[in-house]
Amino acid sequence: METSELHRGRLIDHLQLVVRDLDASRTFYGAVLEALGIPIGGEGEDWFWADELFVSTAGSEAATGQLTGRHHLAFQARDRAMVEAFHAAALANGGRDNGAPGLRGYHPGYYAAFVLDPDGNNIEAVYHGPAERSADSVRIRFEG
Repeated sequence: METSELHRGRLIDHLQLVVRDLDASRTFYGAVLEALGIPIGGEGEDWFWADELFVSTAGSEAATGQLTGRHHLAFQARDRAMVEAFHAAALANGGRDNGAPGLRGYHPGYYAAFVLDPDGNNIEAVYHGPAERSADSVRIRFEG
């Protein structure tokens, strides 16, 4: 795997998921990442990666022979439509619904969908966009 650009200032550099069924995970993540505009960056016999996400089998050189536990992983979406496309792609490619697209009470404008991947990980797509508190309120935008 080759790194073409180093990013500073992020909390997470990369995340590895060790999965039971690589083909099922490749199908699932390939579809949801495509819906989010993120290409698969590379793949081998027992692994694949996209951006900062690395997925492998327990037998891969990068794993220690154990499956990872249940994780919650949230991907950023550009808008509400992208959240909805993520959810639809997940359900059509081996994911299970864990929360349909909609506003959440975490902060104004938090629009998200949740699915369980083939290994039971809670995968989310979220748009931190503008929100309207009421029909005559001002829009609130979170930048950052």
